[in-house]
Amino acid sequence: PPGRILPPPLLLVLLLSPAALCCPQPNGTRFVCTEPTLSAFPSGLPPATLAISVEFTALATLLPTALAGLPRLQELHLSSNRLTTLPEALLRPVPTLRVLDLTDNLLSDLPAGIFASTGHLQHLVLQGNRLQALQPSWFQHLPWLRWLNLAANMLVEVPPAVFHPLRSLRSLDLSHNRLASLAPGALAGLRELEQLDLEGNRLGTLPPATFAPVPALRLLFLQDNELQALPAGIFLPLRHLQVLDLAHNQLRALELPPRPPGPALDLDISGNPWACECPLLALLRRAAPRLTAARDTRCASPARYRGQEVATVSRAGDTGC
Repeated sequence: PPGRILPPPLLLVLLLSPAALCCPQPNGTRFVCTEPTLSAFPSGLPPATLAISVEFTALATLLPTALAGLPRLQELHLSSNRLTTLPEALLRPVPTLRVLDLTDNLLSDLPAGIFASTGHLQHLVLQGNRLQALQPSWFQHLPWLRWLNLAANMLVEVPPAVFHPLRSLRSLDLSHNRLASLAPGALAGLRELEQLDLEGNRLGTLPPATFAPVPALRLLFLQDNELQALPAGIFLPLRHLQVLDLAHNQLRALELPPRPPGPALDLDISGNPWACECPLLALLRRAAPRLTAARDTRCASPARYRGQEVATVSRAGDTGC
């Protein structure tokens, strides 16, 4: 009743409840809630809201109308919740959305048309979920997407041309999935791509033309895979490559991109069983890359060089190459 004074314990409970801790400000443009017990998406956010961050909560579901009345929303951060599914209509009320972060949820799939109304999206982070397959429909309406992070999911393949509509994409992270191979044309359409991360998969080999669709690539991460050999000329299209990481594979012979103008290529080839014979030694002399982790880049064969640093052997004048 009006005027009633609440007992102190009850007043404390209300003050510390999720609703009280995550109460929207009437004139605020940014809303942040990290209340661990929160299980329902906050309501009553002002129409002028530009950014929402609801993270590290118990949120497991979202209503299709959760973002209704927020036409100016540009950033939505929903990382580290317990979301298992998303309603297909969730993003329809927020056509100006630029950033969507769904890191570390429990998503095993996404609705086919989830991004059909978010044509201005530039950053999409789906890292740390349970996605097992990529659906071409997800990417059909994202012409301005620049950053796509699909790391640490359960992806076993990249369908040919699945990313083809992403003509503005600059960075693609597919690290720490379960990729054993890449289909020919997996990177088709990514003419502007500058950074590709495939670290920590199960790649045993790559198609010869894997990187032909991505001539603008500057950073390529292939470490911690199961690569045993690289097709001849696989890196020839990559004339702008600045960083190449092939560490901790099973490579014995090396392929390198054309030597770029300007600074030398930063190259990590540590943790491979290198055959320190003329093809490798001559290539390293000619390309003169800047070897990182040189102390861990050692010869496995022939016997006379076993255990020696590849860089030392390459520089030696008595190799007969």
